[in-house]
Amino acid sequence: MAIFAFSVAPLGAGESVTGPVSEAVRIVRESGLPNRTTSMFTEIEGSWDEVMPVIQRATEAAGAEGHRVSLVIKADIRPGRTGELDGKVERVERRLADES
Repeated sequence: MAIFAFSVAPLGAGESVTGPVSEAVRIVRESGLPNRTTSMFTEIEGSWDEVMPVIQRATEAAGAEGHRVSLVIKADIRPGRTGELDGKVERVERRLADES
């Protein structure tokens, strides 16, 4: 299992990429895998075989109206662990609460 953070955007699409990025996020959300979208990245949790086709479809959707796409992927691969999309954040929040 792993958490993948990725950012995808079409190049040459003008100042706003809201439309193509929204389509990519829709694909991730419809995958049924745990996910979260922030201002810079979308995180998705699952196995390589589950997640990579979703990232591929999201990338293809984001670039459907253009000729070039920028894709950045970061992965935290931790076999045997699930629920880490929320678990990692919860552990940090607990630590911060304990320190105050």
